[in-house]
Amino acid sequence: MKIGITCYPTYGGSGVVATELGKELALRGHQIHFISYALPFRLTSFVENVVFHEVEMSNYPLFEFPLYSLALASKMVEVAEYEKLDLLHVHYAIPHATSAYLAKQMLKDKRDIKIITTLHGTDITLVGLEPSFLPLVKFSIEESDGVTAVSRFLKEKTITNYSINKDIDVIPNFIDSNLYKPGADCAFREHLAPRGEKILVHTSNFRQVKRVTDTIRIFEQVVKEIPSKLILVGDGPDRSECERLCRQLNLCDSIKFLGKQDGLVEILNAADVFLIPSQSESFGLAALEAMSCGIPVVSSSVGGLPELIRHNETGFIAEIGDVKRMAKYVIDLLTNEKKYTLFSENSRKRAVEVFDKSIVIPMYENLYNKVLGS
Repeated sequence: MKIGITCYPTYGGSGVVATELGKELALRGHQIHFISYALPFRLTSFVENVVFHEVEMSNYPLFEFPLYSLALASKMVEVAEYEKLDLLHVHYAIPHATSAYLAKQMLKDKRDIKIITTLHGTDITLVGLEPSFLPLVKFSIEESDGVTAVSRFLKEKTITNYSINKDIDVIPNFIDSNLYKPGADCAFREHLAPRGEKILVHTSNFRQVKRVTDTIRIFEQVVKEIPSKLILVGDGPDRSECERLCRQLNLCDSIKFLGKQDGLVEILNAADVFLIPSQSESFGLAALEAMSCGIPVVSSSVGGLPELIRHNETGFIAEIGDVKRMAKYVIDLLTNEKKYTLFSENSRKRAVEVFDKSIVIPMYENLYNKVLGS
């Protein structure tokens, strides 16, 4: 198949999943054409059967705001015509699904290009609910030839919030379990915890919805009981507040801010527990990456996280903001070696047996074939 993929190219779950999906499809012999305003950050090396097409933006002074959605639609038409694409797979509803619909209409006299829209989360639960966007999101979803959501939670939210009358396939996010796997990078662990302390890790975009300050407050209680270090990976608008909280709690010597990092596997393999106390998570890709490395997860009970994490089996789940209970769960894991080993093994097993790319990628291929055959 010849597939056009559009995603946001920056850090974020939707861009990661879209890029990894394209790379895996290319390895399976499909021709993949990424269409976006910048090279996706996970597309760092040459991959056979993968081509990138940059959307060029006009700086004409009449337009006060950049017209990205229109420029994207125009580029989709150009690539679809020249490369003879079979379908466009767009990730994140706004504005990608709208641009794809416009491209489809522009091409209708020449070819019937199909549109697959994958919903990832905030495009449905936050941005799309803005009154100025809601009708557009609903229209774009219903005009897509196929729609997927990364969790049952997100599917139900979409149907409820937008009164969608269309089939939505749940296809979860996936992991390369050969890359994200348990390892023993002792040197890196010794660097992070030179006195043999336990290591807690959190990775996110440091937005308010991630509740990174809760992570610090969980750690504050854990470190009173167990010598520990907290490693915070990522960057975003709440980082300054988090750094202030560390100073306020006098924890600066025990908490390391690493910023954005590419070497996530090495960091996870140095960890003992992964924390994700989010206010909203449509899936929880960061938690899956940790589980695949055999790291138990302590999370909030929101969104798609309960579909990923098995309570009292691969980790623990608590109510949003229940810092005390989450800390109790972490301490329980770190002081019970037998339980910890079991949870670690269960986490790895669930990641490999349910969410490995070899299981999930064929789900997308089956959907493509179904849509193209309709």
